[in-house]
Amino acid sequence: MKYFTLLLSLLLSLSAFSLNAAELKEVFSPDKKLHFSLEIDNDGSLTYFIKYNDESIVLPSSLGLNNWADNFTLVNIVFSENDSFWKPVYGERSQVHDNYNQVVFRLLKNNNPKLEMQLEVRAYNEGIAFRYFFPEHPEGGRDISISEDRTEFRMPEGTEAWFTPRGQAEYLKLPFQDWPSESERPLVLQLQNGLFSCLTEAEMVDFSRTKFILHPSQSNTISCSMYDKVDLTTPFSSPWRVVMVAESPGELIENNDLILNLNPASQIANTSWIKPGKVMREISLSAEGAKELVDFAVKRNLQYIHFDAGWYGYEYVGASDATTVTVDPKRNPNSNLDLQEAIRYANEKGIGVILYVNQRALYKQLDEILPLFKKWGVRGIKFGFVHVGSHRWTTWMHDAVKKCAEYNMLVDIHDEYRPTGFSRTWPNLMTQEGILGNEAMPDANHNTILPFTRFIAGAADYTICYYHRPEFKESLIGGQFKRGLKTTSAHQLALSVIYYSPLQYMYWYDSPSDSQDEPELEFFDAISTVWDDTKVLHGEIGEYITIARRKGEDWFLGTITNNNGRNIKLAFDFLPEGRKYEAAIYFDDQSVNTRTKVGIKRIRVDAKSLLDTRLIASGGQAIWIKPI
Repeated sequence: MKYFTLLLSLLLSLSAFSLNAAELKEVFSPDKKLHFSLEIDNDGSLTYFIKYNDESIVLPSSLGLNNWADNFTLVNIVFSENDSFWKPVYGERSQVHDNYNQVVFRLLKNNNPKLEMQLEVRAYNEGIAFRYFFPEHPEGGRDISISEDRTEFRMPEGTEAWFTPRGQAEYLKLPFQDWPSESERPLVLQLQNGLFSCLTEAEMVDFSRTKFILHPSQSNTISCSMYDKVDLTTPFSSPWRVVMVAESPGELIENNDLILNLNPASQIANTSWIKPGKVMREISLSAEGAKELVDFAVKRNLQYIHFDAGWYGYEYVGASDATTVTVDPKRNPNSNLDLQEAIRYANEKGIGVILYVNQRALYKQLDEILPLFKKWGVRGIKFGFVHVGSHRWTTWMHDAVKKCAEYNMLVDIHDEYRPTGFSRTWPNLMTQEGILGNEAMPDANHNTILPFTRFIAGAADYTICYYHRPEFKESLIGGQFKRGLKTTSAHQLALSVIYYSPLQYMYWYDSPSDSQDEPELEFFDAISTVWDDTKVLHGEIGEYITIARRKGEDWFLGTITNNNGRNIKLAFDFLPEGRKYEAAIYFDDQSVNTRTKVGIKRIRVDAKSLLDTRLIASGGQAIWIKPI
């Protein structure tokens, strides 16, 4: 009995020691599948882990920032929940569900009330998001310098990553060793237990971009790599760190509204001037070419034309003036372009005009060109060769988008910029590049990776092509010959469904004279760029994918395969029960007497239909479904 009493006393002492050593707090997603736990260790450092249905997603990992990683005392916890819907100005669906449970941990460093940091955690069914918030003390703001994000993600053994070093680069599937450099966001992870995860950031507006690197000494662990230091005054928040979780890679795409939900609502009161649409580039920089393109846009149901680099001179020199029309002789030495007349003619025909402007000119002249462009009748600006990553240029660029909204200007940001949901708050930012698209003519393997990786972040301007093939012609662009498309025409048709972009650039390297009015162009004519509903029907990263999108009562489907051919079965069970539809199917057919080799067949379908499809290597299939 004495032995038992001694043992019980020892166990109680150990239990008390464990409770003192680690204070455990947690929050669950609304469906109870995702679980976030926070632990505060003896030295006041923060550790967290994430589970999905009791399967480990993130093993115990460190939290914090430089100088804000230890000596914390937890002084308060506030729980809340949200279950609401909101209607985006445009999007991949007409209504977005914003449903989460939230916990805010109030922490004091060194027990000093003036040194407060809050850890905000939201648990969605789609993933976990957390950020660091520094409130303002009643006595006034405090300057805080952040040079290192010490957040870590220790993943289960055997996890592999879809790695890409830059916004415009190819992807590699790599284990957690010997990465050649840091990896871009979103970073999609494939776990050995069959689950998929995605690490990214949201609401990165007034901060420094964070990429992901392997921890130098801890195996299976990803660390954060900030571009540069951030100096801010309280109150302020860091960007959200996001860990999405899904049972299939297609679910990651369907759940990408999580990024938008982590951003504030639209700050533009009247959004009636924000019009999505299809765009074609004017490449001749001539009066005749401009008029021809406007007429082609009207014929082919395009909403915008775009004047690319060179209309105001050589874009890379500081002397180029975006308030003048001075065509770069390298682009057209004999140009007779009357830009204002071209804009007038386009607007008369119901076609909007977008102008490209390099960041060199934007930085110097933004306050001048915005009222001028509005006077000219311009509808939007494509930002070119922007600086990305640093705190200074990230903040400048988002402020520039806000200024554009004051003058009813749409924005497309090119080069390395990748979105983190800012388009919800300022929906005049309609799309951005940050993608290895058809300017580089990637192969079909790359194209079947992009939907599951880059497009989780949001819209991407891929610059869809159609006629630019070696057997059609060679185009001299910027002094270098570009190689032609490596995929079929049906593949390119399908990309207009699969790749979401409210401003969808089409016929990128083409001119109106390239078109021979191929019958399948009716698909490009009819397709929308924004949607009422989106469903990923099936797919595997780097192999194949089918996405179905609805606009009104019509459905548009796109299927692509990688460099290998394959047979697939396509079910139509996403259609409403009891309704009949006509499906126009556009597919690769070498027997067709056109250069594009796209066949068309029309069949009747309903929710019980199954379609056997043979996809040729690097090919695809597009379907337009209309109710009967």
